[in-house]
Amino acid sequence: MMGCTQLLLLIPMLLAAEHHSITEAFSLVSTAPAPVRRATTTTLSSTVENFFEQPSQQVVQDDLPTIATAGESQSIQLRSVDKDALINTSIFIIAIATVVTTVLSVDVGITRGWTAEEIALRIPLDNWRSYTNILSMAPIETKAVTSATVYTIGDIIAQKTEGLDIGKLDRGRILRSALAGLIGHGPMSHVWYHVSEDFFDNTLHLHAWWDFVPKVVIDQLVFGPIWNNSYILLLGIMQLQKPGQIFGDMKRSTIPLLISGLKLWPFVHCITYGLIPVENRLLWVDLVE
Repeated sequence: MMGCTQLLLLIPMLLAAEHHSITEAFSLVSTAPAPVRRATTTTLSSTVENFFEQPSQQVVQDDLPTIATAGESQSIQLRSVDKDALINTSIFIIAIATVVTTVLSVDVGITRGWTAEEIALRIPLDNWRSYTNILSMAPIETKAVTSATVYTIGDIIAQKTEGLDIGKLDRGRILRSALAGLIGHGPMSHVWYHVSEDFFDNTLHLHAWWDFVPKVVIDQLVFGPIWNNSYILLLGIMQLQKPGQIFGDMKRSTIPLLISGLKLWPFVHCITYGLIPVENRLLWVDLVE
């Protein structure tokens, strides 16, 4: 009986001890450093990632101004090219429209009842008649405008031959060429052809079929160098070059230009002085140029 009583007293004590052990075990588990290690690992991982990501982001940020600057420069350049192309194209369209309108309206008001064939035949003839009438009334002015027109077209063709797009054509250079024809080649050629004809006809009295030969020789040896150097002088003045530079260019180019001209102009001037009337020689020469 006594032994049963002692056994009953031991059971609560054993249960209490087991409860204490379980509680202590849970306490140890709850205070374990594992979460700390997890947090430390996560922090380290984040630091490493930031270490490698930040330079990349910095490089990208540093590159952005360069990319933006290059894009802005290209955009400005494109706008400039587009603007120049628009200006040049507009000038050409206006000029062409003016010429076409002038040519086609020469017989306006008198073409009633004409057939298409008659109009096509009369327009060139009447334009030529109109040109010769103006030429007889104002020879120097007409020849000046003729040379200015031809020199303008010639310079545009030369720049296009050099590979320039319409937006990159040098308008200043075109204007200088036009002025050289207007104030130089037109008036000077008018005077030269009349002086040359008067000298051979009235001074030397040459009226043979071969009289064009000495005229061609004198033209190449006298008027050719005079005009070439006058052209260089006019361009140099318009470009505000120093006198020493202008005369240096004239000195260096006189003989080469004379030799280069011998490849073409003697043959052209056989027609100029042999077949073309005096008043129309400039127009013929300008068309060849």
